[in-house]
Amino acid sequence: MKHYVYLAAFLFTFANLSFAQKTSEISKSWVSDNGNGTYTNPVLYADYSDPDAIRVGDDYYLVASSFNCVPGLPILHSRDLVNWELIGHALEKQPPFDVFDKVQHGGGVWAPCIRYHNNQFYIYYPDPDFGVYMVKATNPKGPWSEPLLVQAGKGLIDPSPLWDTDGKAYLVYAFAGSRAGVKSVILINRMNAEGSKLIGNSVMLIDGHQKHPTIEGPKIYKRNGWYYIFAPAGGVPTGWQMVMRSKNIFGPYEDKIVMAQGKTDINGPHQGAWVDTNAGENWFLNFQDLGAYGRVLHLNPMKWENDWPVIGVDADGDGCGEPVRTYKRPNVGKTYPKITPPESDEFNGSELGLQWQWHANYQTTWGFPSGNLGFFRLNCIPCPAEATNLWGISNMLLQKFPAEEFTATTKLTFDARFDKEEVGLIVMGLDYGRLTVKREDGKLNLYVAHCKNADKGTTEDLVSGPELNSYLVYFRVTVKKGAECSFSYSTDGVSFTSLGNSFKAREGKWIGAKVGLYALREGIINDAGSVDIDWFRVEK
Repeated sequence: MKHYVYLAAFLFTFANLSFAQKTSEISKSWVSDNGNGTYTNPVLYADYSDPDAIRVGDDYYLVASSFNCVPGLPILHSRDLVNWELIGHALEKQPPFDVFDKVQHGGGVWAPCIRYHNNQFYIYYPDPDFGVYMVKATNPKGPWSEPLLVQAGKGLIDPSPLWDTDGKAYLVYAFAGSRAGVKSVILINRMNAEGSKLIGNSVMLIDGHQKHPTIEGPKIYKRNGWYYIFAPAGGVPTGWQMVMRSKNIFGPYEDKIVMAQGKTDINGPHQGAWVDTNAGENWFLNFQDLGAYGRVLHLNPMKWENDWPVIGVDADGDGCGEPVRTYKRPNVGKTYPKITPPESDEFNGSELGLQWQWHANYQTTWGFPSGNLGFFRLNCIPCPAEATNLWGISNMLLQKFPAEEFTATTKLTFDARFDKEEVGLIVMGLDYGRLTVKREDGKLNLYVAHCKNADKGTTEDLVSGPELNSYLVYFRVTVKKGAECSFSYSTDGVSFTSLGNSFKAREGKWIGAKVGLYALREGIINDAGSVDIDWFRVEK
């Protein structure tokens, strides 16, 4: 993909070598790099769904959907396609602000697309309820521009731009049936040269109803005079990767399935990005839907045969590959150190770790770092009077599940000033569980709560625990295979006592289950209680 490599890109890469060189804590729960020249999928065992990526010089940048979680549009960086560092977010707050100041499960940022053009990074992302937005930056770490609504419209999703060699610009996109009332078609539209608005009419490139139902997520490229559109079909957990090609950008296109599950145990291998290396190798980054764990990131080899891509390993030579589990690392000219996105947080600085997201646009009253004091403070925010459970709560500080099995432990100091204030550790999803301490009649009481089908407004099942005699407490959740979660607590950080039965975590609305903390109260007061989070540590 030589169209991504420019002299300016080389200079940008040279100036940003520190991305891969800086020291960071390596995950204790999942590392894809086997240290022997091979890697094991998933390269990220976390919910970086609907991935798109580019190469700029020697650097790779990946963006993923974030839905209602804020900050949104996570940006990851790699030098070898296996080791990834989370370097920032392109969306600090989500517009329209009056909408996303409250939790909007399943709304917000759907599948984005990142490109490098005219020495700038562009991200096009869809909000299925409002239209297609664009943000841009000269540095992928930011700052990013304010979101620009390129095209308003309900149900417009999965945009992918192309600036052609003749200077013309285009945008390919799909429809969300839940909003538009139609789906399984891919369209293209002219754009102005700045990529800031669409021009003229949309043109349908394929109707997938017969051969490729639920076709969506298109990514457009140009190679050897061919226009290619990579598009997944067949549904998120069950589908395949299809590619279309044509010598004319408006078609007609021929199509071919180039990767499918086949005989592997890797379901639904599709939706992703084609990238190459300076050594001439081709690779494909895609997701696999793992339910409660979200849509995790895979890396598959790719090759070209007769101007068609083949993704994965094509054992029978039919032009359709199967995804790999363990494979040799990409040839990028050298070996880079292991890097993983952050998981644990000591809260010793003036910023939250990049792994943390809220369920809606952040409000200052929810909580704040303490700088050199070494903790993050969450305030007890009033729970909506109409709430039957915690599904609609916005002020949750959460992060993605980082692995199939892990343990998360946190040290808390609860300053409960009034009765009916509580703080807790939660595993959030369509079903959720939480371990909480609540002040009642001047006492601190422990509870475990489980809620099934929380999105339906169901009530929680509560299990009472003992009274706490200390405002200092350690909470822990242990996650086993199959997303089986169990809670325990401690007053000394050494000896932990289980409370309540285990429960099976479930995904949220288009996102994986998340783990984190919250602080709530009943009613409004002028000086609510709070909890100081000393640290949050994730281990195997």
